[in-house]
Amino acid sequence: MRYWVSITLVISLVFALTAAASAQEMTVPFEVSQKLTQLIDHYSKAREERDTLLLKEILTNDIDQLVSSGEWRLGIGVAIEGMQRSSATNEGTRTLAVERIRLINPSVAVIDARYTIEPEGGLAIRRMWSTFIAVEEEGKWRIAGIRNMLPSGTQ
Repeated sequence: MRYWVSITLVISLVFALTAAASAQEMTVPFEVSQKLTQLIDHYSKAREERDTLLLKEILTNDIDQLVSSGEWRLGIGVAIEGMQRSSATNEGTRTLAVERIRLINPSVAVIDARYTIEPEGGLAIRRMWSTFIAVEEEGKWRIAGIRNMLPSGTQ
């Protein structure tokens, strides 16, 4: 009897560990990857063109953003206002290149992108990282969180 209880426990443990590992390593379907990359492209375009209507379409109402200066922007109004202010003071061509997408579950994704701002006039290029948290609401992906990081040291 003890033998069968031990075997049952071992088999249950193997199944539990396998399920946990597969949940953490969820494969990103090609169609989802395309939609999320397009979402970041739309964000980049909206920032470049200072398009507040597009930003309102692709950001959640409760978005929170932490920028490289350490400023927190909580809520869509504060976030858009800060984005507009930042685009005006840090002028240049903004480029976001998606490097990695990870699904937390089928409707929550983490998107890592290289973020560069190339100022006009030959000033130093700002090379940063951005991490986006995207959520799918009513069949549409939106950005719920943004973290911008400016690495220190050599890049």
